[in-house]
Amino acid sequence: MKSLFYVGMDVHKDSVRIAVLKGTEKQTVYEATVKNDISKIVKIVGGYKTKGTVVAGYEAGCMGYTLQRSLAAVKVDCRVIPPNKVPRLGSDRIKTDARDAVLIARMLKNNEGESIYIPTADDEAARDLLRCREDIRAELHRTKQQLQKQLLRTGFIFDGEKQLWTKAHRDWMAKLEFRHELQKETFTQYYCHIQELENRLERIDVKIIAVAEAEPYREPVARLRCFKGIDYITALAFVCEIGDFRRFASAASFMAYVGLVPSERSSGAKRRQGGITKTGNTHLRRLLVESSWHYRYRGAASAALQARRAGMDEQVIVYADKALHRLQSKFAHLLFKGKSSKTAVAATARELAGFVWGTMVGAYC
Repeated sequence: MKSLFYVGMDVHKDSVRIAVLKGTEKQTVYEATVKNDISKIVKIVGGYKTKGTVVAGYEAGCMGYTLQRSLAAVKVDCRVIPPNKVPRLGSDRIKTDARDAVLIARMLKNNEGESIYIPTADDEAARDLLRCREDIRAELHRTKQQLQKQLLRTGFIFDGEKQLWTKAHRDWMAKLEFRHELQKETFTQYYCHIQELENRLERIDVKIIAVAEAEPYREPVARLRCFKGIDYITALAFVCEIGDFRRFASAASFMAYVGLVPSERSSGAKRRQGGITKTGNTHLRRLLVESSWHYRYRGAASAALQARRAGMDEQVIVYADKALHRLQSKFAHLLFKGKSSKTAVAATARELAGFVWGTMVGAYC
């Protein structure tokens, strides 16, 4: 009968602490701190395969999935454990790399080290591109605010009834005459940076659309684009972030994953529910909320939405239309009851998440 080896690792940029437990033994059979060299770690951990079955694991963090994929390549079951699932006693005031490595090894031994979803290399690369776009967009928003504050400090106020960053607003800024040369230089630096970021955003959008139109993303992205408020960027983000939607047993479990279900603190006969939990994937939750604002007005599918649906399976279109009518009614009903628009959009986003799950698993009902 082969032995079982449980390998816990505490991974850092420069070093990795390794602890190995064998079978039912309580004490470690190997402990060491080694340089974070993938080939060396694979050699140490993979070496136990000649003696028995190996189960390895480490906490998810900034080091990504490179170590996991390298160990999986040599047929080692390696799990990436979410940090919030690693139990730590409040009374435990000592935290070291050695203790963390042993703790993870014991979790694996007790079958408590459940791994997070490991994306494919292609999904991870596409996800990084999408998050890069988000960083650029955030920087663009921040720079626009900085420019607006500079104009206010120097006494230039655009007509408050008109929208900012329209053609009229840009034409107004082009005609400004500053009293001081350094003020003009500051304005020029901000404005040029805004133009540069806008150009970068356009280029990266073109690249994202090309990725979404290519295999293996074309078909799932096309299905999600049948929904109002979801286009290439949001659809590709869902496909890359989630991967296999069937790992969620129901729509409710997917809603909980994106943190859109109500929080609850109940005891005995008392039941107290609060705002949404805001747990899980923050990026997808924000995208769902953004998409849900499109349902605040009633109306049939627009010409642009109909064009996105061209050539799609009739079942998908009917399901998307069902979502369109239900979510628009949901938003209007909550506003009629006196709920705020933010509460209404959160509730709409929760149901939209359910429709997204249903589309991706083929639960058209």
